[in-house]
Amino acid sequence: MILEDLLPPDLRGPNTTITPIAAGLSGAGVHRVDAAGQAFVLKVAAESESAEDWRSTLHIQRLAADAGLAPRVIHVDEPRRAVLTEFVVDRSFAAFYRDPRTHEAALTLLGRTVRRIHALPIPGVAPMRDPREFLTQLWNQVLSGFPLPGFIARAVERVLAEPPPVREGALVLGHNDLNPSNFVYDGEAILVLDWAAAGPMDAYYDLAVIAVFLRMDGGTCLRLLSAYDGAPIAELPKRFLYMRRLAAALAGAMQLFLACQMNHAGATGAETPESTLSLGEFYQRMMTGALKLGTAEGQWAFGLALLKECITL
Repeated sequence: MILEDLLPPDLRGPNTTITPIAAGLSGAGVHRVDAAGQAFVLKVAAESESAEDWRSTLHIQRLAADAGLAPRVIHVDEPRRAVLTEFVVDRSFAAFYRDPRTHEAALTLLGRTVRRIHALPIPGVAPMRDPREFLTQLWNQVLSGFPLPGFIARAVERVLAEPPPVREGALVLGHNDLNPSNFVYDGEAILVLDWAAAGPMDAYYDLAVIAVFLRMDGGTCLRLLSAYDGAPIAELPKRFLYMRRLAAALAGAMQLFLACQMNHAGATGAETPESTLSLGEFYQRMMTGALKLGTAEGQWAFGLALLKECITL
């Protein structure tokens, strides 16, 4: 496939450059396009993604873009399942969130952004995604024969054995992968990338995923939920606390699966909760370059750190 053929005619030419950015978990190819003095992002679906799922994702992505929650869709090549969107310069939500001077503003923006996502209509074609069912499948069918530390197995089995508290509210349109790597902060708003997992979901799940990846304590979670609700929350709901454990377990198991796919040898027998990096320590080592995502060792350490987090929640 010639990537330039996926662009609209006015963006093709000798001065157009196309540079690979990444390949996501789905296997989709992502490229930066520089043309006509502008920058864009071209995403080409993986061959393994069904046409039905791709169309559902595109529909939701357009809903989000029209609401100012995702980068604008510029062009779609439906036969070859390619989507061109505007390139948004990222001014680092992480820095905005970590700065004590802007932390509360960032937290409020985050809660309100999730609320706006959940206000989008649920398309009839959007598939229902059950994170508990996905974790069960991943654990029993994929990771069952992979050597894992005993405390990791206990963490996952505890979550799967726990009866979920009853859901009280209606399902919403969830993004279902709201980890900070999918945020682009343009200095005013948070735009969200990668809508491939979006579909009907419990409202607490997106909020729980954010809480896990940003290592929020109880007080910060209360303020996040208060910003989401637009009114003070006095106590964290049991359903949210459960979803936080489930989100940490699923994210950790997914990282261990990726390590397995990259031929990581698995547990040595010496791993304990005390010897395993915390999520904060993992982030520090990643920032220094000592650990890198996209490598077997990096995915392994990330998975263990997330599941160690699960134990403490």
